[in-house]
Amino acid sequence: MSAYFQRHRRLRTTAAMRNLVRETYLHTNDLIYPIFTVEGENVKHEISSMPGVFHYSLDRLEEEIQEVVELGIQSVILFGVPNEKDACGREAYAENGIVQQATRKVKQWAPQLVTMADTCLCQYTDHGHCGMIHDEYVDNDSSLELLVKTAVSQAQAGADVIAPSNMMDGFVAAIRQGLDDAGFINVPVMSYAVKYASQFYGPFRDAAHSTPQFGDRKTYQMDPANRLEAMREAASDVAEGADMLMVKPALAYMDIIREVKDNFDLPVAAYNVSGEYAMIKAAAQRGWVDEKGITLEMLTGLKRAGADMILTYSAKDAARWLKEQN
Repeated sequence: MSAYFQRHRRLRTTAAMRNLVRETYLHTNDLIYPIFTVEGENVKHEISSMPGVFHYSLDRLEEEIQEVVELGIQSVILFGVPNEKDACGREAYAENGIVQQATRKVKQWAPQLVTMADTCLCQYTDHGHCGMIHDEYVDNDSSLELLVKTAVSQAQAGADVIAPSNMMDGFVAAIRQGLDDAGFINVPVMSYAVKYASQFYGPFRDAAHSTPQFGDRKTYQMDPANRLEAMREAASDVAEGADMLMVKPALAYMDIIREVKDNFDLPVAAYNVSGEYAMIKAAAQRGWVDEKGITLEMLTGLKRAGADMILTYSAKDAARWLKEQN
């Protein structure tokens, strides 16, 4: 009888045997934790659509950073939510903008932490788009000038990685040149190379107060139906000098993560976005899924798809669970 089929179960008989033949490992080093910083004092407000994720004012941020460090997480990405917005998003590139201030604080408290800065305008503009508006159209080239100013100001504040998420054509080349001209030749660019116009961003827009005030972002973010376009976007960013490539969102785009990994030799990041996080949290709160099990399974799946690093709001929980397993 055994001559007619393979007994795959032999390698699953015990936990030790399964550990021995496991192909993909998730490690705390793989995780990048997104943090939202706001102006004001003594602010620690939970974001209603993202249970367990908070807005932090600078005077409350240190407690969050210390917890991140104690959990062994080595990377964070900072998002800013300013009080004042305008058509040009001036607070994005202000010397004392909220992200610039937060970056200086984080590098003071935890200099070993890889501190990434989100480089975009949508949280800072009164129209909620990621660039300059001309005749109700997001103008590409004039937006690049502001993005360069934002990236340079973030590097001056001490950001270890610039992470542009705006999806303007030529943004990596412009930012790379701007950083080099300003003397930041060793600051890498993690490009949101493949960013889809996704419904999975809803809770983030709630957190970042960045909902577009008219229209949508489909003229600059990608159509979820497109695969070949993703390769063209990634190839452009590689040619323009990106150091890392990101695919966003993650769960519905694991085929794209794999294809980017197979076609380019740069490190690949996957952004496990707010909607993905919120769905698991909501189901777990109702007892429909086991949060620990499903979260670790999801993150491991993203690594198996080809992600070298994962931006995830579950980073702190995952770090705790991974520590328990060890």
